[in-house]
Amino acid sequence: MGVVQGLTEFLPISSSGHLIVVPALLGWDDPFIDSLAFSVMLHLGTLLALLIYFRADWLRLIPAWFASVRDRSIESDPDRRLAWLLVLATIPAVIFGLLLNDLIETTFREARLVAVTLVIGAAILWLAERLGRRDHDIAGLSAVAALGIGVAQAVALVPGISRSGISISAGMFARLDRESAARFSFLMATPITAGAGAYEARKVLTGEAGVAVEVAPLIVGMIAAVIAGIAAIAVLLRYLRTHPTTIFILYRLALAAVVVVAWLNLWDRAG
Repeated sequence: MGVVQGLTEFLPISSSGHLIVVPALLGWDDPFIDSLAFSVMLHLGTLLALLIYFRADWLRLIPAWFASVRDRSIESDPDRRLAWLLVLATIPAVIFGLLLNDLIETTFREARLVAVTLVIGAAILWLAERLGRRDHDIAGLSAVAALGIGVAQAVALVPGISRSGISISAGMFARLDRESAARFSFLMATPITAGAGAYEARKVLTGEAGVAVEVAPLIVGMIAAVIAGIAAIAVLLRYLRTHPTTIFILYRLALAAVVVVAWLNLWDRAG
């Protein structure tokens, strides 16, 4: 599950959808796998993957942001500008997450619904490939476009949509090339992933995990998520320099079909 989280958090195929579908398809009914404690460690793993891979970016962006606050000016510094674009893009997901996260986590966590949202996410990626002009890098991103990408990221609270998938799609609609759209998506994911991990960690520390915390599996899951996450980021950024997202569109459709067939088989047996 750590490998699944690490790969699918960054590939545009939906980590939350896979964390629902994979145990269902494999017949795993383990309260520990579904527990908040395990989810926290997986999120911390992907957060570490982001921080490790983009460490050079954040070592520039964080001081640049503080400098802009101190000077009350962005000036012509691209790092200050990018830092504020990331702040702007993060706001919608924070608002939607605080207002709707509990509802979405209880209402949409069902494999059949994930099959539908996988198809919806595939359609959005396809439209972005067909309609996006993709003639800008991050330096050409406007504040309005950054806010739009942030709104798109907030929609990914629904399992199966894919945070990276819909934010990369929004980036391409905003005329970013594929690699720049993915890079902005990953940078934007860092504060959101940190916030989600802190929010879930609070629940674990207050006793809402609901199961006994097993330290060894937690550590193994987190390490697997870190390694798989770093690999997924590196491979995707390199891949998108010269390839469209077609392979991920086809994968999403194939997985949705597998989920539907599996559900129909279970329904037939029950009948």
